[in-house]
Amino acid sequence: MIYVCYFLISLLIVRLLVAFINYLSFAYLLKVTTLSEEPSVSILIPARNEEENIGALLKQLTSLPYSSLEIIVYNDHSDDKTESIIKQWATRTAKIKIINGQQPPQGWLGKNHACHKLSQAATGSILLFLDADVSVEKDFIKRSVSHFQKHELQLLSIFPKQILKSFGEKISVPLMNWILLSLLPLSLIRKSKNDALAAANGQFMMFNAETYKALWPHELCKSDMVEDIAIIKLFKQKSLASDTRLGDNDISCRMYFGLDDAVEGFTKNIFQFFGNSIVATIAFGLITTIAPFVIYYNMGIMWLGAYITGVIAIRIFVSLASQQSVVQNVLLAIPQQIVFLVIIIKGLINGKRKKLIWKGRNILQGS
Repeated sequence: MIYVCYFLISLLIVRLLVAFINYLSFAYLLKVTTLSEEPSVSILIPARNEEENIGALLKQLTSLPYSSLEIIVYNDHSDDKTESIIKQWATRTAKIKIINGQQPPQGWLGKNHACHKLSQAATGSILLFLDADVSVEKDFIKRSVSHFQKHELQLLSIFPKQILKSFGEKISVPLMNWILLSLLPLSLIRKSKNDALAAANGQFMMFNAETYKALWPHELCKSDMVEDIAIIKLFKQKSLASDTRLGDNDISCRMYFGLDDAVEGFTKNIFQFFGNSIVATIAFGLITTIAPFVIYYNMGIMWLGAYITGVIAIRIFVSLASQQSVVQNVLLAIPQQIVFLVIIIKGLINGKRKKLIWKGRNILQGS
């Protein structure tokens, strides 16, 4: 049993080093932009029942200091006020256009189909897919394009800074970065050709339009629930330069409203965080839950103290890198762990039932 303890301690050390590296790497876009010229950018927004968000985003986008912008919103069969809000903004500026969609064809997931239709209508040399609940401030588009050009990228994805308001959000949403930033050094996404070292966030995906339209990646991944990760893996397999960064105050998002919403949202992609491996996901959940008890029972209180110190240190470095509250994430570590286990269990149940309703559609059937 002592060898099991050595394994648990070794895994913790590796995760601690990864979290520390991600903290030190300062994985944000540079504040200084170096654009010799502004390439045309098509901002493409899939929107389904987004009346609470779409108006605020369009207001921000039309105020950005970037001259060559085209903004296209795909109204994905919304049954709220989304369409009317988009049309109101479209009458104010020629930059904004609306596409009224219908139910996606058989075999397509709704968002993937919406993104594909948006890309077909876009005319910019850079395509930027934004979720409707994202908030973009100041010169973030310039910063993104500058980074895109500097590293000659074909794909750039960004994890926005997460806005956490309710208690339910505080014990669920931080799990995303807790997993990501303790298992994957972000710098390796761009520097390594290994497609296992890949992560992306569909809330912000920027593409070279020519490359995108040679591949049509959303069509290739039309039935994939976690299309962002599938697409960046595809790009890495084809040796197309890709990168993923963390967001700062200039790009933020309130991803979910409350615990139930967050659990349902993470349930659809939890296994993708672990290479679409159910076994790896369950193993990580069990290890991070029972390891302290195993260490204490076999190695005593001193080693338990050292282990808990490492666990807390991981939370500190991930929180700092994510620009989240350190105190909050440390104090809520136990309820966050419980929610993590609930998400795994719900993911297994939904997978067996072939049923997961998201935005009014059963995305496990692609209907």
